[in-house]
Amino acid sequence: MNEQIKAYLEKYPQEIIATFTSLRKLIYDSVSVAIEEALWAKLPSFNNGEKFVRLIPFKDHINIEATAIINHKEKLSGYKITPKGMLQIYLKDEIPCDVLKEIFKETLGE
Repeated sequence: MNEQIKAYLEKYPQEIIATFTSLRKLIYDSVSVAIEEALWAKLPSFNNGEKFVRLIPFKDHINIEATAIINHKEKLSGYKITPKGMLQIYLKDEIPCDVLKEIFKETLGE
């Protein structure tokens, strides 16, 4: 994991760090292209050129910013999607791995 992102996560509870780590692994498992990790506007970002996924931690959930979320809205009916199109995964939620793999693959491209 990128050192800047590691340092950024230190202020969050262990449960958020564990969920973030699971989502990060899912991103890498979803695509075969090279991914660059960095803080962008102080937010953890995973980039393939101009394409990106952002994992934005909060104290009790993580927002996922990815352009393909809107294409899978019906499969995510049990989850909150913000007006800006970000998927919110709360600590009590099960991570929808199969749908997220599709979203990450579509967003980051192959």
